Amino acid sequence: MKGYTKPLILILLVLIADQVSKTWVKTNMSLQQEFKIIGDWFIIHFTENNGMAFGLEFGGEFGKLALSLFRVIAVAGIGYGLHYLIKRKYHRGLILNVALIFAGALGNIIDSVFYGVIYKYESLFHGRVVDMLYFPIIKGTFPSWFPIWANESFEFFRPVFNLADAAISVGVISILIFQKRYFKEEVRDEIGINNETVED
Repeated sequence: MKGYTKPLILILLVLIADQVSKTWVKTNMSLQQEFKIIGDWFIIHFTENNGMAFGLEFGGEFGKLALSLFRVIAVAGIGYGLHYLIKRKYHRGLILNVALIFAGALGNIIDSVFYGVIYKYESLFHGRVVDMLYFPIIKGTFPSWFPIWANESFEFFRPVFNLADAAISVGVISILIFQKRYFKEEVRDEIGINNETVED
């Protein structure tokens, strides 16, 4: 179990926080209900979606089933990748960020696979993902001289999401930002092997 303890703890913490927040919202709020946490900047807004992260859709009954099955396969792949990284003793930061991505993906799978049955509105694999975190930090209107969207309203940040989505985003962004640090040891090993080959 050496090397697995911290990633497993992180995965469990994210899953628990994600599912507790979703369960509370699902059982205490009505759809589209909202309340303000910090003025108009941070709002708990209860919505559900049939698709991917941040409310993106993947249409139709078949599309929903295909997306749920794809999620299960993808999470299995991420889980195997996490196991591989731990066994090969990759950078701890990379392992923890992949653990975040795994936990977030698994959190949303629980919704899409089981929530329809748990809350008695759909069959297995046809559940809807619960979203509630809404940060409309900036609202305004594009100026008349602005191309394409002249005089149209805009809002940042528009998507409503959940803790699982946030975990996935943090994991992916962190890997992109710190990729040189995470993979530099592997690059050095490859250079060393190539140098030995050339000398031989």
